[in-house]
Amino acid sequence: MRLYRYLRKAMKALDTYSQFNPSPLSMTQLIDFGAKTGDECQSFKYLHKELPVRLANMMKEFAFLPPRLLQTSSVDIVHSWYDQSFRELIKFENTPDSAIDGGALQNFCDALVKIRNRHTNVVETMAEGVLEFQDRHGIDNHLYQQIEYFLNRFYMSRISIRMLINQHILLFSDDVNNNPKHVGCIDSLCNVQEVIEDAYTSAKFLCDQYYMASPALELEPYNRVDHEKAITMVYVPSHMHHMLFELFKNAMRAVVEHHGPDADSYPPIRVVVCKGKEDVTIKVCDRGGGIPRSQQKNLFKYVYSTAPQPGKSGGTSAPLAGYGYGLPLSRVYARYFEGDLILSSIEGYGSEAMLYLKLGDANEVLPIFNKTCSRHYQPSIPVADWSNNSFRTGLQSTRFYSTLKTQTSKA
Repeated sequence: MRLYRYLRKAMKALDTYSQFNPSPLSMTQLIDFGAKTGDECQSFKYLHKELPVRLANMMKEFAFLPPRLLQTSSVDIVHSWYDQSFRELIKFENTPDSAIDGGALQNFCDALVKIRNRHTNVVETMAEGVLEFQDRHGIDNHLYQQIEYFLNRFYMSRISIRMLINQHILLFSDDVNNNPKHVGCIDSLCNVQEVIEDAYTSAKFLCDQYYMASPALELEPYNRVDHEKAITMVYVPSHMHHMLFELFKNAMRAVVEHHGPDADSYPPIRVVVCKGKEDVTIKVCDRGGGIPRSQQKNLFKYVYSTAPQPGKSGGTSAPLAGYGYGLPLSRVYARYFEGDLILSSIEGYGSEAMLYLKLGDANEVLPIFNKTCSRHYQPSIPVADWSNNSFRTGLQSTRFYSTLKTQTSKA
């Protein structure tokens, strides 16, 4: 009976918190709080309300996924992790100000460390669930659009939750040695060229390990704002490294496989980084043979990969290799702080990636659970209005006019 009341209370709390919208923060707010105005008590008051809101908004969307996908062991595990973390966080919801002492703050910090560690393998586990579902039942185009819509929002939410948790732990935990130049996990003077070179070195190590060869790096910096100075910006170095590592890994593999592992030399990977007034733009160019135009639409699909699928043992040489998550997840990271990642290719020659990182006061981009998002999971029977079904403009326009008509009739 006691367990039933506890679970019922948790379900009621989930319904309540999901009705609130997440509150996106800006880089300036995160920097100012960590470096100037914030203390652990204030962080606790914000996070013990905001984290359950972000978790609840995403947990509600799980219900819109296909039942057979939810029934896969991997997705069920991920859902149980979220459920457990939510229940652990709401234990702090009724903490009065008078009870916020050193012990309560330490318990909260310990809970955040536990939650962060629990969610470490969420990306890989969710990927295994989607691949398992695809192998068993197949995924048609419409069903894939629903799953892709969910995954983009799910991973964006996960990045934001880990961002807040890491900020609190790095700022206030006595057991963590943070970089003295950083404010939590943010570097207010992040040297972009250094991160590029570090990501290249990491990818080169893997490429050398697998192929016994790797292409060189040619880096061309252009600072059009602060001439003759190093290109710096306010950013999360680990996020930047993640995106660049993925781009270098793909470029190196393409170059070596296109020219052959026994080639005497390889054309270098050329990187141009430019600081403008609005963005820092990083262009990564390779001569790895490019990608046929018919396949380019698959590059940001979560279940698309040209590498073999990894086993569940976790013994892969490169993170996420074969899951098909590298590029779409990198684009989610870029868009988290209002940036973007765009790819283009010349078949027979090579590919080009453009990574845009917003300068200035970039804000978090967060998913919101509401009736609008639920419409994306509703079944429909698309009817092609073009002779070539690969030409999608007509289908998108039909959806737009249908939505517009519905909204107009309600008004």
